[in-house]
Amino acid sequence: MSEVPDGPGFDEFVQALSRQSLPPVDRWRPTLVRDMDLRIDAAGEWFYEGTSFGRRDLVRLLSTVMVREGDEYFLVSPAEKLRISVEDVPFVATDFEVAGQGADQRIVFDTNVDYKVPLDDEHPLRSRPNAEHRADIPYLVVRDGLEARLARGVFYRLVELGEERESGTGREFGVTSHGRFFPLGAVTW
Repeated sequence: MSEVPDGPGFDEFVQALSRQSLPPVDRWRPTLVRDMDLRIDAAGEWFYEGTSFGRRDLVRLLSTVMVREGDEYFLVSPAEKLRISVEDVPFVATDFEVAGQGADQRIVFDTNVDYKVPLDDEHPLRSRPNAEHRADIPYLVVRDGLEARLARGVFYRLVELGEERESGTGREFGVTSHGRFFPLGAVTW
């Protein structure tokens, strides 16, 4: 986590993030659908035909044309959709920056594909139960149903910013960003 100076510079940075240009995949209507031997493992590592991608720039490029339809993930072009395998979610939140304090606090996450994602109404945190770890795992909405799992170290640093609040269902622990409280879990003690 890095702490950045609060003020207009940080706000301009967050506004620039919202203008990150992505291909207009929502307007493409490919007719050819094929399977591709591309797998993204639970750690966010990309593999093609069993071999790890060595080029981050290629991973970044391909991530811009990824879409999710139900439980399936595709890389799309105007002509075709390539079905890929995703073990958990396609992205991992690897770090974050924070500016301001209290109700004015703003958090922006970095991902393994170099996206900057503000924690806000459009990009909320969601928790899902994980029976294996007997705990909820936090996920960040990146865009259009695509999510990033918070890396364990990122989650632990985020918890350091947390606070308890009373909610309609009891006490919750969470963080504030962009004027909204994002619960991380129920307080059970």
